[in-house]
Amino acid sequence: MIDASYEIQIATVARLKGSAGVVELIDQRVYDDPPRNSDGQVTATFPYLSFGPTQILPDGWDCQNSSEVFLQLDAWSRKPGFAEVKKIAGSVRSALHKYDLPLTENALVSLEHDSTRILRDPDGKTSHAVVTFKAVVEHD
Repeated sequence: MIDASYEIQIATVARLKGSAGVVELIDQRVYDDPPRNSDGQVTATFPYLSFGPTQILPDGWDCQNSSEVFLQLDAWSRKPGFAEVKKIAGSVRSALHKYDLPLTENALVSLEHDSTRILRDPDGKTSHAVVTFKAVVEHD
């Protein structure tokens, strides 16, 4: 059995890289771990998306083996202000909210946008959007 969070991540990458609205803003720059140099500094071209933490919680259904998977996507921009990162966050929401991700080993019950936070990173030049989704998944 493939871990549901792994399967969701693979399907999410495919969906984002196939979404015209996302690709228009970030091209194909969706990373599990953005490229880094030998000093550990990110060398990815801005703007881009990366995966943040994932949380898996057992769902309380008595008759189903299911879980809730909370998935975080981080949008990064170096354009002044928040406009670009807000556009990226919106395109990610549009691409994924209520989308029926194709899973092969688990069954997606629902995928919904949970929250979006927009912030400036401490470096003072990087804008950051934290976009979270909640997926409910049934397992065998």
